Amino acid sequence: MKVFIQSIVAQLLLNPYIFWRGYQAIPAKKSWRIPYTLFFILELAIYFFGFIFRNELPDNVMTTIQYICNTWYIASIYITLSLLALEVIRLSNRFFHWFPSWLTTHWKQTKLTLFFIILAGVTGLMIKAYLTVIHPIVKEVYVTLPKGSSQRDSLTIVMMSDLHIGEVIGKKLVQRYVAMSNAQHPDMVLMVGDIMDYESRFAENAHIEEDLQQLKAPLGVYVVNGNHEYRANRFAKYRWLKKTGATLLVDSVVQPDSSFYLIGRDDNINKKRKALHTLMADIDTTKPIIVMDHQPWSFAEMAMNGVDLGLHGHTHNGQLWPYPLLMKLIYECPYGYHKKGPTQFYVSSGIGIAGPPYRVGTVSELVVLHIRFK
Repeated sequence: MKVFIQSIVAQLLLNPYIFWRGYQAIPAKKSWRIPYTLFFILELAIYFFGFIFRNELPDNVMTTIQYICNTWYIASIYITLSLLALEVIRLSNRFFHWFPSWLTTHWKQTKLTLFFIILAGVTGLMIKAYLTVIHPIVKEVYVTLPKGSSQRDSLTIVMMSDLHIGEVIGKKLVQRYVAMSNAQHPDMVLMVGDIMDYESRFAENAHIEEDLQQLKAPLGVYVVNGNHEYRANRFAKYRWLKKTGATLLVDSVVQPDSSFYLIGRDDNINKKRKALHTLMADIDTTKPIIVMDHQPWSFAEMAMNGVDLGLHGHTHNGQLWPYPLLMKLIYECPYGYHKKGPTQFYVSSGIGIAGPPYRVGTVSELVVLHIRFK
């Protein structure tokens, strides 16, 4: 996807409001107002140029346009939230008259000061949001499962979800993910869907499969489809995933060793995917059962079928505040550890991102699962 459709919201709704309030705050001089107006005109022109010619422009040009427009889109959200907070404060003064006299008598200077405070604050927020994406954290999660065998009493799994390899997440970041994973010395690596973003050619042209081939785990590397694997270039993505050296599980059951089962479900976007009870029909349920399922919709189904551990991604935990609040209304558990009946779950916020390379109020994480078999 070239220019993300969400930025239309900024162009049509947020930009006019931000422009209007900023225009009121800056001095009524041409030296201020002309550059200020030109900024909005230029951003608008870049956006619509990219939108109209998205199929003709080369990838490097479109990626630059995407960075510019979507960076402004994210910044405009937080500028608007800041302005709305100021609107509430300003309106409250009409009823309670709590502003000090020096502030009301110097209203022009106050507005200009607030203009620069918001500008500096949002700039700092955007820098931090970008650094959060390019420097993922290692999230240690400790889980005890009530089943086990004499062959194994523990298991270390590196879990990565939502890499979204594409225009934004490229070769350097994937190499960082691989190095982070190998530094954990895992027994097994699980990639829980949305390995690619919209187009496959970015991963293909950069030969990122060669980097994923460097993942080291004695019990193997396993991957399942996410909803993005079903978007553009579906079959090209399937062929590319096969080149990574990982074992692609599409409604499949494997035993990395004889002590536990690993089930990889096709993504929920495929309404014809096999039911979980069908996949589990011939397995020994006295052994631990771990299920990879990209979207966290099947908690009840897993609990009913006696799954021990469910691993999910997809939500990004909203990626940008205040969306994490919305995720809590949509999903039973949008992020973190969860337990339902006998089944334990972990929903990752993802190591990559969808769309702009920014996270506010969430983290990019590589999850290390330390599993103990009781």
